[in-house]
Amino acid sequence: MREEFGPYTTVLVAIINNQRDFAIARDEHWYRIPVKRAPARATGAPVLAFYQTKVFGPEAWAINYWARAWRWEVVKRIELLPDELSHPRAHDDYYKIHLGQLERLPHPIVSKKWRRITFIVTTWERLMRAREVHELLHGDIWEERLYRALRKMGIVAEGRVNWESGTDKAWD
Repeated sequence: MREEFGPYTTVLVAIINNQRDFAIARDEHWYRIPVKRAPARATGAPVLAFYQTKVFGPEAWAINYWARAWRWEVVKRIELLPDELSHPRAHDDYYKIHLGQLERLPHPIVSKKWRRITFIVTTWERLMRAREVHELLHGDIWEERLYRALRKMGIVAEGRVNWESGTDKAWD
């Protein structure tokens, strides 16, 4: 685990579904997210990871790369992609996330089951340990809501208790 990140450092997993956006992240060191669509609890996250879709061939349907997010700023889409003047969202606000080098994860985090992914908010420890995408999630929708409520109260909840067995050993 990298020393500059603690186990609970927020990681935003974002989708990359075309080669151009991947090249921008890799070569120009930035990524864009519409302000309207960004998950509020991950805005300003210090780490981004990228879920790649079918256009990436052997790297498809997996998270293979991550990068440090140095700075988040709000700009108009037209400033990011000036060649797309007539794009319907050309004047919308976008986060321009300034990135460090793309780094390959120690192992891909694959999606064995088809799922529609736009963003996943997770932690550094989960990103480093997960082998499958579902391991990045904290649980079902009710567990996610409970986790968020506890975090808002300043309580860091991690793992599940195996109540059925009568023990207090965590499952994960």
